[in-house]
Amino acid sequence: MKADHFDQQKLLALAAEDVALTQLAHRRRTLPEAAAVEAAAEAERNASGAVVRAETEVRDLQREVARLEADVETVRQRTAKDQRQLDSGAVSAKQMTDLQHEMQSLKRRQSDLEDQELELMEQVETAEATLTQAQEAHAAARATLERAEQLRDDALADIAEGTTKHEADRSHAAATIPAPLLALYDRIRTQTGTTGAALLQARACQGCRIELNGRELGAVRNADPHEVVRCENCGRILVRTAESGL
Repeated sequence: MKADHFDQQKLLALAAEDVALTQLAHRRRTLPEAAAVEAAAEAERNASGAVVRAETEVRDLQREVARLEADVETVRQRTAKDQRQLDSGAVSAKQMTDLQHEMQSLKRRQSDLEDQELELMEQVETAEATLTQAQEAHAAARATLERAEQLRDDALADIAEGTTKHEADRSHAAATIPAPLLALYDRIRTQTGTTGAALLQARACQGCRIELNGRELGAVRNADPHEVVRCENCGRILVRTAESGL
């Protein structure tokens, strides 16, 4: 295939845009800001779980305290009832003895319940402090996640802006290249995944970075300037300039 030597050189501008677009696509796939968001989101989920567990612990303890308070109140009411019976004087000696024994038992029961309630109240205080710490940690994790998301969004916006610019520049460069040469370039670009042409500089293909051997170099040196020559290693179109070392 033949194409004007100067049209072949235009492929370098097209290749430069394709390199830039490839780099942008790679950056988007491997965006460190996206990985940071994933890590921050995991930390936020863990912190949220810690808050839920702490809230559950506080509620369970508070329910137990309420149950003990109800039991203490029941004992107090029973004690007050027995005391009223004693104070009425309308009980027999045996009933009086039984009531006194029951009141002593109720007093011990009330003391035990109040001791348990006090212990639980201390546990509630500790659990509430743990909950406060968990809530603060969750708030910090949430703020970190929001910052990470903002940095990711900024990076994605920068990539999108760069992609739009280089796509426009590529279209402009492609419009100056004859259709047959452009079609060949695009076919090779699809095969390589990056570019379809590379500068031959100092006797080396800048696409695969491999220096041409004597036979390859001789073939390129003797080729017509308008002949489209390709790298035998990577298949790219070799664009010859004064830098080629021929």
